[in-house]
Amino acid sequence: MNDCPDPVPAPGPQGHRPAELPLTLRLGLLALALGALLHPALWNGFPVVFFDTGGYLMRALEMELEPGRSLFYGLFLQAASLRWLSLWGPVLVHGLVVLWLLRLTLRTLHLPFGTATLAGTAALLAGLTALPWFTAQLMPDVLVPVAVLCLWLLGFRWDRLGRWERAGVAGIGMLALLSHMSTMALGLGLVVGIALLAPLARGGDPLGRPRPGPPALLVAASLLLMPLLHLGLVGQATYTPGGPVFVFGRLVQDGIVQRLLDDRCPQDPDAYALCPWQADLPTTANDFIWHRDSPFRRIGWWGGADAELARMVRDAVAAYPGEVALTALRATATQLGRVATGDGLDEWQDFTRWTFRRHMPEHLPGFAAARQQRQEPIGELFAGLNLVHRPVAWLSLAGTAGVLAWALATRRRHLAGFAALVLLALLGNAFISGALSNPHDRYQSRMVWLGVLAMLAGALEWWHARDRIRSAPASP
Repeated sequence: MNDCPDPVPAPGPQGHRPAELPLTLRLGLLALALGALLHPALWNGFPVVFFDTGGYLMRALEMELEPGRSLFYGLFLQAASLRWLSLWGPVLVHGLVVLWLLRLTLRTLHLPFGTATLAGTAALLAGLTALPWFTAQLMPDVLVPVAVLCLWLLGFRWDRLGRWERAGVAGIGMLALLSHMSTMALGLGLVVGIALLAPLARGGDPLGRPRPGPPALLVAASLLLMPLLHLGLVGQATYTPGGPVFVFGRLVQDGIVQRLLDDRCPQDPDAYALCPWQADLPTTANDFIWHRDSPFRRIGWWGGADAELARMVRDAVAAYPGEVALTALRATATQLGRVATGDGLDEWQDFTRWTFRRHMPEHLPGFAAARQQRQEPIGELFAGLNLVHRPVAWLSLAGTAGVLAWALATRRRHLAGFAALVLLALLGNAFISGALSNPHDRYQSRMVWLGVLAMLAGALEWWHARDRIRSAPASP
C-alpha cells in the first residue's frame, strides 16, 4: 500500500520563504529575539544561578566527578565563558542554540521561518513560558528540551537538513545528552518511541517516515562516550554518579523504605545499614539526601552508600511491586502538574556564593550585586508570572494532544510526528523526574515551551491551510 500524501503539497525543504527584510532590520529583530530569551539575566544584571550552579562550576575547576553534576556541562561553562572570562558566554550560547533550533523546526515543518516569524515565536515563548528563565540560567536544564528538538530533527526531518545542519544538530544533541543523566534517559525513551512509530508510518499512516537510525546512533554514542571520556579526563570509566540515591529518595518520601525497614529489621537488625537509624529516617526525599543530620550521611553518603541503597531499591520492588508501581504513577502525575516558574531561584544560593568567593573572586561583585542575590522580593515576581505560566503549561499538554489528533485526522504527517514526539517527551520527562527522582516544579516547567511550540505549529499550519483553501480557484 502506498503512503497517503499530505492533503496539500508541502512547499519544499525551505518551508514558506518570506520576502527578505533589510539586513539592519533582520539584525535588530534577532537581537530582540535573543534579548527576549535572555531577559531574566538582563533584568538580574548577572546570569541567573541555582543552588547546583556551584557544583557544575566546580566540576571543571576540580576535574572530579560528583553525584548528579555533569563534568561535561562544567566543561561547557568553562569553554563558553572563554575560561571564566565572562559568565555571560554560556547563557548567550544557550540563547543562540534555542533560536537556531526554533528556526530549523519552523522551516522543516513547512512553516514561515523568516526573521520576523522567528522573533515573534521567541517572544511568544518567552512571555508565556519559563523558557527564558532556563535559557538565562547557568544550569543544563534548558538542554533537556533542546535534546528533544535535536532528536526530532534527526529522526523525522533528516532529509530536510543540510550536511552541516545535521552535524550541528548532532553536536548540540551530544552536549545535551552528556550534560545530565536524566537527559540521556529521556533520549533513550524517545529513541524507543521513534522506533515504535517507524513501522506505523508505513502503509499510509499519517505519522510520516521517521528514521530511528540517526537518533539511535546519537544516543548510543553518548552512552559509549561518557565513560570513555571520564576515563580519559579523570581516570574513571563510569557514568555521572548518583542515580540509585535519587530513586531511593523517592521511595523514602512515599513511605516504602520505612515499610521495608519495619518488615525486615525486627527479624534481622543487620539486614540493612539503615536499621539502626530507622527512627531517624526523614519523611521527604530532600531531607534524606541533603539534610546534614540525615542517616544517609551515617551509612556512607554519596559513593559509600550507593550499593546499599541500590540493594534496598531492588528489595523494595521485589517485596511491594504493586505499591512501587502505584506510587511511581502518582509521582508522574504529580510531576505533570508541578510546572511553576522560579522553583528554587528565590532561595539563598550559599554553595554557589562560596564557589565564587573561593575560586572566582573576580565574578563575586557582579554575582553579589544581582537582583537575585540582593534578596529582593522575586518570589512576588514569580507569583505574578505563574498566573500566566501555570495555566498555559497545563493547557499545552492537552493542546499538544489536540494538535496530534488533528494532524492525524487531516494526514499532516510532518506535524503529527512533531506533536507525537513532544507529547512523549512531556510524559517521559514527568516519569523520569517524578517516579525516578522526586517531583519538583523546575523539572517540568523547563519542558513546557515544547508543548506551546507544538500548539503554535498547529495554529500556523491551520492558518496557512485556510489561506490556501480560500485562494484556490473556484470549481467551474
